[in-house]
Amino acid sequence: MSDEAQRQRAPYWIALAAVLTGFAAGVFVTLVVELVGSALGSPATKPTPAVNIAADFLFDAAFVGSALYFTTITKAMGRGDFGYRRISWRLGIGALFAAAFIYYAGTLLYAQLLHLSGTDRLPSGLGVKTSTWAAVFTALFVCVVAPMAEEFFFRGFLFGLLRRMRVSVAGRELGPWIAAVVVGLLFGLAHYDSAQPQYLVPLGFLGFVLCILRWRTRSLYPCMALHSINNCVALGVNELALNGGEIVALTAASLLVIALLTAPLAERRRTQIASA
Repeated sequence: MSDEAQRQRAPYWIALAAVLTGFAAGVFVTLVVELVGSALGSPATKPTPAVNIAADFLFDAAFVGSALYFTTITKAMGRGDFGYRRISWRLGIGALFAAAFIYYAGTLLYAQLLHLSGTDRLPSGLGVKTSTWAAVFTALFVCVVAPMAEEFFFRGFLFGLLRRMRVSVAGRELGPWIAAVVVGLLFGLAHYDSAQPQYLVPLGFLGFVLCILRWRTRSLYPCMALHSINNCVALGVNELALNGGEIVALTAASLLVIALLTAPLAERRRTQIASA
């Protein structure tokens, strides 16, 4: 059986296996970091910001490692299946703005219906308001590492695999939509430990919108960009109290770093139009 035929068979069990393995590995490395931190003087009941930030970095790395492992042993996805495709600026920017409008409009409606007056905030254990270095490394994680790692796992690997499901209703193929719902729910649940409960629904909706963005553009780059922009604005407004110019600078710097780190992964062929 050719590699292409094997990928078309899409062994969906690896999606569940990768999620469970990534979570288990993430919990394990978090415990290891906390034990090492405790040995170095970090309180066991209230770890220092350095310990918490290191644990966050490694937790996301665990999911990336899980996806790479199962991809390697099953050959379920090829290099181009993860979505590292160059697309036209018109398609990328247009799709990004459309997705952003849908997400923020939906989030605003949700906040109005539930009468939410506050905003989601990072856990205080990251120390962004008490330490400059903690703020710098938190910004690096929230604005750069998380968008790259989480988009790779959820939209590149997980959605890239599950969207191949064949589910037809009245002659209409619903596989990608069902996959987007499943991945969106998992994306929201993945933030249970870092977001307040009332904000898990908007996060799940963001995960769904990012899946549709990935599907319609066939590229992961607009997803990483929107994810990073959203995180930069949220961090800058809710945690760092940055002004407009500083938020723009943080966003531009984050997008530049993401572009430099992920550009070598891109296929040389450009995608000009969205694929149904």
